[in-house]
Amino acid sequence: MTNGSETTHTVLIVEDDPTINQALADRLAAEGFSTVSAFDGPGALTAYTDHDPQLVILDVMLPGYDGLEVCRRIQALRPIPVLMLTAKVEETDLLIGLGVGADDYVLKPFRMREVVARVRALLRRVDRAAQLAAAREPELTVGDLVLHRDTRKVQLAAVEIHLTPLEFDLLAMLAEQPGTVRTREALMTEVWGWADARGTRTLDSHVKSLRAKVGAARVRTVHGVGYALEQ
Repeated sequence: MTNGSETTHTVLIVEDDPTINQALADRLAAEGFSTVSAFDGPGALTAYTDHDPQLVILDVMLPGYDGLEVCRRIQALRPIPVLMLTAKVEETDLLIGLGVGADDYVLKPFRMREVVARVRALLRRVDRAAQLAAAREPELTVGDLVLHRDTRKVQLAAVEIHLTPLEFDLLAMLAEQPGTVRTREALMTEVWGWADARGTRTLDSHVKSLRAKVGAARVRTVHGVGYALEQ
């Protein structure tokens, strides 16, 4: 089902509870978004292919296969912002979710205004990243690590590695000033579009995932301050 007709952004809502799904659709439509709804894993992939959304709101627990598998599959097709809905706050669950390409999460039960705020922040990040990419150097090289902003591809020792959209933006910000410590607040504000106390956990999770892909020694932690990318 699609709601709204005067928006440039379509949001795919994947939630198996019809009441929650409809409530999200109604609120987002009222905020000026177009929405498409799916209620299980296979339906999510079909809706994603058919409607080409700009953002996905994705519940972790779904029939068919879970939200983590859905996230893996859609990110393999095309990088897209994903906001996870979860009732679990354990670090392991969060790391798994972010590791498959989710950009942010909201805990259930949630407030509608928080979901809307996260959706807007993620979409602003995508728009801002495109604008910055057009205005900055198309290629960043740090040692044997090469980032191509136009194609959003990354090569490590001449071998392409897969990064999620948010991981790419995080790495690009660090690569702009190799060896320079970027504060946690600056990273959250520029990469995510917001900064708050809860966001530090999101940042740490993405840094952990990024380290696993580019090498732990490359991303240096300065405790209490932030992170730096080393040669």
